[in-house]
Amino acid sequence: MKKSHLRKPDWIKSKLPGTGSFKDIKEKIRKKKLATVCVEASCPNLGKCWSEGTMTIMILGEVCSRNCRFCDVKSQLEGFNITDPDPKEPVNIANSLAELNSSFAVITSVTRDDLPDQGANHWVEVIREIKKKNIGVEVLVPDFRGKTSLIDLIIKENPEVFAHNIEVVRRLSPEVRPEANYQRSLNVLSHAAQSKMTIKSSLMLGMGETQQEIIETMSDLQKAGTQILTLGQYLAPSRKHHRVEKYYTPEHFAEFQEIGEKMGFSAVKSGPLVRSSFQAKELYEKIVGIKK
Repeated sequence: MKKSHLRKPDWIKSKLPGTGSFKDIKEKIRKKKLATVCVEASCPNLGKCWSEGTMTIMILGEVCSRNCRFCDVKSQLEGFNITDPDPKEPVNIANSLAELNSSFAVITSVTRDDLPDQGANHWVEVIREIKKKNIGVEVLVPDFRGKTSLIDLIIKENPEVFAHNIEVVRRLSPEVRPEANYQRSLNVLSHAAQSKMTIKSSLMLGMGETQQEIIETMSDLQKAGTQILTLGQYLAPSRKHHRVEKYYTPEHFAEFQEIGEKMGFSAVKSGPLVRSSFQAKELYEKIVGIKK
């Protein structure tokens, strides 16, 4: 018998504001033709973050070469056309962030397995242009197929935060991230951690994992050198995506935050609507001890 989809509890619902900073930023993004993971991945915090003047920019196009079962970004494997990197994108993004008075930017990308360098050199140009504007950068990178030479290109640009998401527990990774690999993601984080920069990762809950598996994944991330950890509730973008098996309560997330802090992470953000880039600047400042 086919399982029915779970109904969202009240604590998981969010609304989009229609006025104020949110509306202004939405208009600027439309005019600049910027791609944001906020929109492309249907983030539930879009309204809150945009109203506070922050966003996560997505580079290297809007179509991914992979097809993770949790993600709402268009996939080449679903028949969408993938495009060549835009050589003007690095400068355009840096100028746009400066016009938005950003002091800290989160940059992510689709995975580009189709490119010889998987987009690493484009990443380098984006980071360099943003830093020219004296804007801090958190990079949320794909795994680059585990090629350390490509990872090193990013590390050499010295972003404030190097982030790569583990996404799900080890057992579920082959099903949910069929073109990725749990251990490879740990290896990416471990390699980057050798550079002494701030390392970050994120885990989604509610896909069928056990509490013990959550704790084991947190331990794996901590041992790999991760300093900032975020945990949030998985929300299926549509019925064709991996179903939600469980909605964790705010109390559950508070418990995992306490476990993470005791485990040794320098900063943990855990909550139903938390996503990897949520309050990114605040978490970074906590690490370096900068007062707002």
